[in-house]
Amino acid sequence: MNSMKTDTEKGGKRLSCNVPMRWGDMDAYGHINNVEILRILEEARIHAFGPPAGTGGPGLEVDLPVFSDLPVGAQALVVEHRVKYVRPLNYRNIPAHVEVWVSALKAASLTIAYVISDPVTQDECVRAETTLAFFNETDQRLLRVTPEQKSRLQPFLGEANFH
Repeated sequence: MNSMKTDTEKGGKRLSCNVPMRWGDMDAYGHINNVEILRILEEARIHAFGPPAGTGGPGLEVDLPVFSDLPVGAQALVVEHRVKYVRPLNYRNIPAHVEVWVSALKAASLTIAYVISDPVTQDECVRAETTLAFFNETDQRLLRVTPEQKSRLQPFLGEANFH
């Protein structure tokens, strides 16, 4: 489901995945509803970085198991979403194409950037970013991004969608 590519113009590697559009995701205009766009972003994050540790059942390994390698009791919490709707993403019975990379890597947070494209026209439909922080539920404190996580994510550090 995932593939990796390097975009040398924008720097860094990007992960690519295809996320199904569901019939129920469509609004009255035939476009994927803006709320459902956030679901597509979430699915792309999980395809790229793995499901959070201790959730769901076993599945396929991902290229960068950043979330699935979190310690027990740690959560990857959404701090902020930024979404720009470039053009409507029309419902199709084939998956939308999503590129995923890291646009910021800080001491206690990371920002994941995305582009969602129409699977037929390849038109860019959505540019987005999600800032995440790792939180230890047991200790009720933020966790720092570990040197190992930084090392794994560094090759995927690229241009931000928003300046």
